[in-house]
Amino acid sequence: MKKVLLFLLIPFTLMMAQDFNHRPATGLFMSVGVGPRFPVGDFSENQNIGIGLDLELAYTNTNFLPVFVFGNLGYMNFPGKQGFYRDSEYSSLTTNILGVNGGARYYLPPFIDDIVLLMPVLEVSASIAYLEKGHVFKIDAGKANFTENNFKTGFKISAGFSMFIMDVMASYNYLHNNQFVALDMKVRIPIFVEM
Repeated sequence: MKKVLLFLLIPFTLMMAQDFNHRPATGLFMSVGVGPRFPVGDFSENQNIGIGLDLELAYTNTNFLPVFVFGNLGYMNFPGKQGFYRDSEYSSLTTNILGVNGGARYYLPPFIDDIVLLMPVLEVSASIAYLEKGHVFKIDAGKANFTENNFKTGFKISAGFSMFIMDVMASYNYLHNNQFVALDMKVRIPIFVEM
């Protein structure tokens, strides 16, 4: 009798069992960053310190935490150096860069987590950028002004510290003949979080 009851109880239990859907927790975050841009290499010979603004979307889920994938759109402006204007035929040389980056961010274990959460962060990304360089000459130079337009590819390597809502990051940005180091302060807000 016990075997018959057990035989009938197992299918009934299987029919009434709940299906647990163990979906990973996911999150989509937006951040805005601003900071100075320091030209390096050949780019620093005639361009001065610039300014940049970034808008970023980052995604993660619990399956691959502490890694986030991200994409950002950035705008940078580099004015010409005053010393370059004195020693050349230029009256203005301005470089504008509109760049798109896509890559991954890795959060290392926090080294402060009792009062405030403070984590080291590493990033690597690929870049594609549209460059507009305006050449304006002095009146007595006898040259026509022109604008140079190019697309360039490159990469970005970043490191910094994160309180997750706010980051301070330094990055090396490689674009051929237009390399620069950026310092950014970023503020992050959640767009969508699902547990």
